[in-house]
Amino acid sequence: MWTVPKPKYRTGLCAEGEIAVNIGGVRVVLFGDVLNRYPDSRLAELLNCSTQNHEVISSLCDDFDPGRKEFYFDRDPDAFKCIIDVYYFDEIHIKPGICPICFMKEMEFWKIDQDVLDECCKSYLSEKEEELTEIANKVKVILEDLEVDRCITRAQRCQRFLWKLMEKPDSSRPARVITIASFLSVLVSAVVMCMGTIPELQVADAEGKLVEHPILEAIETACMSWFTAEYLLRLASSPNKLHFAFSFMNVVDFMAIVPFYVVLSLTYLSTTSMMELTNVQQAVQALRILRIARIFKLARHSSGLQTLTYALKNSLKELGLLLMYMGIGVFVFSALAYTLEQSHPETLFRSIPHSFWWAIITMTTVGYGDIYPKTTLGKCNAAVSFLCGVIAIALPIHPIINNFVVFYNKQKALETAAKHEVELMELKSGRDARRKSSD
Repeated sequence: MWTVPKPKYRTGLCAEGEIAVNIGGVRVVLFGDVLNRYPDSRLAELLNCSTQNHEVISSLCDDFDPGRKEFYFDRDPDAFKCIIDVYYFDEIHIKPGICPICFMKEMEFWKIDQDVLDECCKSYLSEKEEELTEIANKVKVILEDLEVDRCITRAQRCQRFLWKLMEKPDSSRPARVITIASFLSVLVSAVVMCMGTIPELQVADAEGKLVEHPILEAIETACMSWFTAEYLLRLASSPNKLHFAFSFMNVVDFMAIVPFYVVLSLTYLSTTSMMELTNVQQAVQALRILRIARIFKLARHSSGLQTLTYALKNSLKELGLLLMYMGIGVFVFSALAYTLEQSHPETLFRSIPHSFWWAIITMTTVGYGDIYPKTTLGKCNAAVSFLCGVIAIALPIHPIINNFVVFYNKQKALETAAKHEVELMELKSGRDARRKSSD
């Protein structure tokens, strides 16, 4: 509902108390009382300054027609149509199709404070600013990879070469080969760990106990040697060793390596009678479980797994709702099952906590069959719990998948934008170099 006169898009002279502005060829007549609602804005300053003071007028607009009392601006007319809303509604909405960063520059030109933006537009603007920051960071990384500083020392040059070799698979063919070798080493190590538990592939030791086959142990040692050398080379070539050491994926790499050497140390101590053999064997068995951490090394070589991790991180709210729904369902249906099954002499539901297991495997559609209802009402309760479990699991799936697709497409778009930005910078630098040579 308009409480003040609308702006007029018309030709002709302005009436008393009006001001005409021409924004990129679009002429708009505005009322002085409306513009004075924001006296610090550029339009209010134009309204209140004297038409004889050409110096002040020239600093506020691009051109001025004294006869028509019309001010000319070489600005975006679509953005201006959004900006003049602040004089009428005390808030601004960014229309679709307008770059939010360019719009903020328009607001700065018209001297309108950013606080008048509506909350939805502020969140949209902050999202775009984060994207620009990510693009700038990616451009910085690309430029650092392309940079060849002749003033650095030979040691620094070797460190940079080694860092690109170990961390930048796209930088060269040897770097790509090393990445593939590391990926295959992780897979081989995982396969060896699984095959080492097959009784037919195990051999008996001096005490008659089954242990891993020597060939599998040799392959395991070779893989661990590769992991160790890779980690040490990456640590030695890292520009920021403290950040490298505490990075999540590097902590995973470290935790995948340490158990192997701890087991070797414990085995050595047991052979030198410094520790009891029983305690050593228990510690070795516990540390062998930590070998499953090696599989997480695959995430460092797979952008898809990294995207999935970030998508799950951004879907914590949906996952929390899923757990809440499942928790409520497990409690309700297990209590009902325990109550309804008490009349049966051979009931399998001994208590409500014991019934939690039945509710979990029923709502998740697993159904092992080790515990099941025997009464008619109990079976009806099981059918309802099954349907509720399917609905509860299906509801958050779409938002999680949507977060994955959005984040994956966003990362691809940011990488493309960063590469285009680097190409433009290279073209500009080449054009400037040719211009200097011609001069």
